[in-house]
Amino acid sequence: MIVGRDALSGRLIGLSVENGKIAALRHIEEDLGGDIPWLAPGLVDLQVNGWGGHDFNGHDINEEKVLAIAVGMRRQCIRAFLPTLITASSDTICNALSVIAAARKKYQWLAKMIPGVHVEGPFISPEDGARGAHPREHVRAPSRTEFDQWQEASGGIVRLVTLCPKQADACSFIHHLRSSGCLVSIGHSSAESTDIAEASQAGAGFSTHLGNGVSQTLPRHPNLIWAQLANDRLQAMFIADGHHLDRVTLTAMLRAKGVQRSILVSDMVALAGMPPGRYRQPVGGDVELSAEGRLSMSGTRLLAGAAKPLSDGVALVAGLEGFSLSDAITMAAINPAKALGLETGLREGAPADFIAFRWSPGEAGLRLCEPALGTELSASQQA
Repeated sequence: MIVGRDALSGRLIGLSVENGKIAALRHIEEDLGGDIPWLAPGLVDLQVNGWGGHDFNGHDINEEKVLAIAVGMRRQCIRAFLPTLITASSDTICNALSVIAAARKKYQWLAKMIPGVHVEGPFISPEDGARGAHPREHVRAPSRTEFDQWQEASGGIVRLVTLCPKQADACSFIHHLRSSGCLVSIGHSSAESTDIAEASQAGAGFSTHLGNGVSQTLPRHPNLIWAQLANDRLQAMFIADGHHLDRVTLTAMLRAKGVQRSILVSDMVALAGMPPGRYRQPVGGDVELSAEGRLSMSGTRLLAGAAKPLSDGVALVAGLEGFSLSDAITMAAINPAKALGLETGLREGAPADFIAFRWSPGEAGLRLCEPALGTELSASQQA
């Protein structure tokens, strides 16, 4: 039996695992003393571009790279994630989708870990600032035909699309995506408040890394950040790495949106998990990864992606004023799982995809216990 403190309820519990499932859950009333670890559902990351030198967006994407990223995520206590493809040519996107889809078909464990793909672009704002690091030459207007080609290439696994609702015919396009079962998020946008309201009414339900992927200069009010924070139809995704949003801004945004409408994402790129230093990468060119996990364009303070795991974001949010570890786990495990229709919480009969870790207020990360998840991938699954 694995004994720990439920990170959501704070209660002491014992979990028995058999055949990859939670066979029994027992509440423990007596004080066991000692250093008791926390137990929580495995994290779910809706935005992973790459890890450990491997990039879903690379022209050399193959099955081995998909597997390597997935195993890396598993070791970081991620039970499920969405590989994220950014703005590129239609052929590049379709190729990556077909590679991911083929790997999922081959490995049952991978299909469970990757319930779908997030396509971030190419239907975004072409404007500098809002476009972020996405290549301008591949930004284009929404196309139902192209989206249908994505689904044909992938066997229908595109689960989330990020777009700018200011694009022509955006609402009709959103209707098309929703009718296919695909979720829609607003991001890399130069939209007006009215565009955001219309998009949410049409079916857009999320905001992609809110506070980032916007113009460097915005009117004080109204602007697209306020409009999305105030819109109860939208769940907001936040990059809580301490670099994309400072602690004060993140605190204010989370308070405005509320725990139940907030989702933490890593938005990790290929250099996540790599040692500090200077690198050359397709997006951003010459970049520098600091010892603190800040990835920036060399010689500047401009961010070139995110490099910290989602578990670090949990620790950061749990330490913000007015928030708790339970709140952070809700944002990083429960809310994104619900968004994808995955099982949530710890209960008898559920998959043993829970995590055991130690953490105290003030610590910058979760100290994961071994194994990081209630079940590990077997050697044959990692092959």
